[in-house]
Amino acid sequence: MKIIAIAGSAVPSDTANSIQVMKACNALTQLGHDVVLIVPGRRQPNLESLRSYYGIAASFPIEWLSDSSRRLFTLHSIRRALQLKPDLIYTWFPQSAVFSLLAKRPVVFEAHLQPTGRFGPLWHRALALLPGKKRIACITDALRLLLERDFKMNLRADEFVIAPNGVELERFVSLPDPATARQSLGFREAPTVLCAGHLYAGRGADLFLALAEALTRAHFIWVGGRASDVEEWKRKASRLSNVSFVGFVPNIELPRYLAAADVLLMPYGRSILGSSGEASSAAVASPMKMFEYMATGRAILTSDLPVIREILDDSSAVFAPPEDASAWIAALQPLLTDDARRLVLAAQAKKNAERFSWINRQARILKGLFDER
Repeated sequence: MKIIAIAGSAVPSDTANSIQVMKACNALTQLGHDVVLIVPGRRQPNLESLRSYYGIAASFPIEWLSDSSRRLFTLHSIRRALQLKPDLIYTWFPQSAVFSLLAKRPVVFEAHLQPTGRFGPLWHRALALLPGKKRIACITDALRLLLERDFKMNLRADEFVIAPNGVELERFVSLPDPATARQSLGFREAPTVLCAGHLYAGRGADLFLALAEALTRAHFIWVGGRASDVEEWKRKASRLSNVSFVGFVPNIELPRYLAAADVLLMPYGRSILGSSGEASSAAVASPMKMFEYMATGRAILTSDLPVIREILDDSSAVFAPPEDASAWIAALQPLLTDDARRLVLAAQAKKNAERFSWINRQARILKGLFDER
C-alpha cells in the first residue's frame, strides 16, 4: 500500500514528536508499505545519517516543503500527497486529515494531545463529522475519552483505535549488565539512578536533584535535554558531586545508557509541557521512554499518574505521588538496596514490553481499515 505521511515535526530534530514520527514511518515501511514522509523545512540531510540519528532500520523517502506558516503547510502538503496518488494519507495534523476526507482519500490521524487554540477543536469536530474512510489513533484511552467527552468526537468503535507508543525490541536484546554498561560509558561504579528525556517544565528535574541530595551514595544521571537547559541544570547541581547531566545522545545509542541504570526514573509532574509549551500532556501522555525503559529490563520508579497505569502496574513498576520529594525518597531508597525486588519488577516490565513493538502498533492502527463492511 502506498502511504503518504504528513507531519509537522522538524527532521532532523531531538524532539519527541520528531522521533515518534520517524519510528512510526519506519515501522510502516517494515510492514511492507511504500511510505513517503512530507515535513516542513528546507534542510535535506543524507537519509543514511537520519537512520543512524533516529535509530531506525528502514529507509523511506522524505520530502521537505518550505512554507511560511503551519496553515499553508497543511494545505500544500495535501496537494503534494495527492500528486503522489496514495492509497492512504497518514497524518499528525487534524487539518490534513480533514483535507484528505474532502479529497475522498482514506486517512489515519494520530492524536497525541487535546486540541488547543481557537480552531483546534473545530478541526477535530470537522474530522469527526465528515464522511469517509478514517481512523483516529489515540495514544491513550484517556485521550480518546477526553476527545469524546469534551470535543464531541463521537465516532464508531472501528474509527477509534488505542495505540500507545512503542519500542524497537531488537535494539534491547543482549544489553550489558549495569556494571558493564557503566564501565563502557565511563560512569563510576555506584548504585545508579537514571532519567532520560528533555528538561522541559514538568519533567521532574527539581525532584531528580532532591533525590540526589538525599541519597548521596547513588549516582544520578540525566540523559537528554537541549544544550542551554543542560547547562542551566548543571549550574543548579554544581554542589552535588553525585549528579551528571549527559545531554543529548542519538537515539541509537540510548539503550546502552539505559542499561547502565539500576533504577530508571519517570518523575513527571502534574503538568507536563512539551517542546511547544502549549498544553499539558500529563493526563493523556504515552511517553516513548516508558516503553524503552520496559524493554531495557531495569526497575522503574514513576509518578503515579492514571495515564501511566494504562501500561504499568504494581507488578512492573514502583509508583510515587507526583512532586512529593519525601515520598519519592521513601520509595527509591529501599528499591536501591533490594536487588531481588528490582529483578522481579524489571523482568515483568521487560515481558510486558513485548506487546508494544512499533511494528505491532502500526499493524494494529491499520488493521481492518480497508476490510469490507
